Amino acid sequence: MAQPLPTYRFGPYELRTQSRELFKLGTKLRLRPQSYQVLQLLVEHAGDAVSREELHRALWPQAATLDFELGLNTCIKELRGLLSDSATEPRYIQTLPKVGYRMIRAVSLEPVFPPEEPTVGADDRSPETPPRPVILGGSQSRVVAWNMVAWKLVAWKWLAATTVALAFLASLGYLQWSRSRRVAQAPPVRTILAVLPFDNLTGDPSQDYFSDGLTEEMITQLGRLDPQHLGLIARTSAMHYKNDRQGLVDISKELGVQYVLQGSVRRDAGKVRITAELIQTKDQTHLWSQEYDRELSSLLALQSEISQEIAREIKITLHQTEDSAHVSVGASSTALSPNAYQAYDLYLEGRYFWNKRTGEGLKRAVDYFQQSIDADPTYARSYAGLADNYAMMSAYGVMPANEATPKARAAAQRAIQLDNHLAEAHVSLAVIAQNYDWDWATAETEYRRAIEFDPNYATAHHWYAEYLALTGRFDEALVEIERARQLDPLSLIIAADRGTILYFSRQYDLAIAQFHSVLEMEPAFPRANMVIYAYVQQGEYSEALADIAQVRKLGDASWISLIDVYVLGRSGQREEAQRELDRLGKVNAQESPLAIAIAYLGLGNNEQTFAWMEKAYAAHTTSLAAIKVDPTFDPLRGDPRFQNLLHRLGLQP
Repeated sequence: MAQPLPTYRFGPYELRTQSRELFKLGTKLRLRPQSYQVLQLLVEHAGDAVSREELHRALWPQAATLDFELGLNTCIKELRGLLSDSATEPRYIQTLPKVGYRMIRAVSLEPVFPPEEPTVGADDRSPETPPRPVILGGSQSRVVAWNMVAWKLVAWKWLAATTVALAFLASLGYLQWSRSRRVAQAPPVRTILAVLPFDNLTGDPSQDYFSDGLTEEMITQLGRLDPQHLGLIARTSAMHYKNDRQGLVDISKELGVQYVLQGSVRRDAGKVRITAELIQTKDQTHLWSQEYDRELSSLLALQSEISQEIAREIKITLHQTEDSAHVSVGASSTALSPNAYQAYDLYLEGRYFWNKRTGEGLKRAVDYFQQSIDADPTYARSYAGLADNYAMMSAYGVMPANEATPKARAAAQRAIQLDNHLAEAHVSLAVIAQNYDWDWATAETEYRRAIEFDPNYATAHHWYAEYLALTGRFDEALVEIERARQLDPLSLIIAADRGTILYFSRQYDLAIAQFHSVLEMEPAFPRANMVIYAYVQQGEYSEALADIAQVRKLGDASWISLIDVYVLGRSGQREEAQRELDRLGKVNAQESPLAIAIAYLGLGNNEQTFAWMEKAYAAHTTSLAAIKVDPTFDPLRGDPRFQNLLHRLGLQP
């Protein structure tokens, strides 16, 4: 027979463990199952610290660490909202930095004793006096543990009967989990090295492009040496530490690295001086350091020389022989020709502005890449940079896709003609095939080729993960996005796109947690606003509208108005949604056709939705490639027009 369970009271709240519900002054509050589990564990240990590790083991032992961390953060945030609590001035849940959490409000326990089975002479026995509530707080929670012994003894027969069954089920569960984990798990982690931003010692901020370029080049050079055993943290994460150096212990934890390369560069009158130092993070041992003075024209050869020495030191540290430490350097790592240095310098400036990811930065980058090509028409990487730039201009709305894509394609093809092993160029061709040609087979071939040529290229893993998600291969997509995260752990776009994959795969709770983890780091990060659509799929319209209001507070975000129309329509406020759409007026002509289609979808106007989707098709709108898996379009899937569009996009036979 099932046993009654106790009720916990704290302040105006009542946690009923029998029904797994939370009440406030008799009113039931909406509480997700995961958040309920966290709250129950905290009140059971009221006054005592509950570490994050204990929460992980007790509640979600099968969850990966990253998923658990995101899930727990979301649960704590939800609980504080329900309890009208504050992280800075807590009345209920106190955060213990680097430890966990503690329930600081006194909690009373009202255990419910199950009725005993009738026995001979039972009528002659006087009924037991109901136990008085026990107050939980600080060390008093241990008193409750003894108080609960009586309750547990009453239930010993039931517990004994179920122990074997539970153990058997747990064993089956563990075997199933471990089997699925082996299937989905990424390959074993390699030795990981971070190249921290080289310091610009010229005293001239305009030379930052050169020191940043040297950092990126060192990442590229080292990444090519032994990619099966040595992983390199991507530029995006490495640049996080520019002008803001933390301790090596903190850096190693944040990036998950075993080694760090740091140094400085000074350039003057055709000469360059580079200092470099290799450090093992676990004990901050300085393994190797060197200073170099060279002619600028031999810069790439110098980078190759530094890379070779670093690779050798790391391998020796790992107790490999000197012979095994030898690695070869590809043709692209040879010294620059006498006429090529100017092209290389201009290429570095182009990448500097491309990495800014702004409209103005992309426009300036085009000029530098083109100047680099003019200086040396045989330098393949300048064409790859130009291809990346045009592809980004299309994605960021700086240039229409129909205008930018042919230029990106021509540049990428020329880069491959000059150097067929250039991963960046193959990724550019893959993106064009995916988002513009809708040639899915070619896209996958190019992604896989890029990863084969450069396994340390985080963008290749990132965009290939997106491809896998768009084609419905979600398990593979999550493995691939994790590979990208390992190589670029501080990248917000990789973190946000992991949330998008979870959203596409209908794992809405995990998607919401992932998006919020990004927004906590950067509240204005646009991609993370996909959380609004996840809320809609959960029927949590008030949360979606609150996020829309927050986006508007952060600055100019006229694009959010069409999403507002969609959410208002889906929530049943169609008259208000229509007024908002009418108010936008001529602004619509400047927006993405697919965004307008989604606004009409929220209103239930399928005719206008399909009309604007056809305009998006004609314009080769990038996000149209997601309609096969995007839950937003679920109401249209039974319509023959939708099936026809999927067929034309190559997403359905």
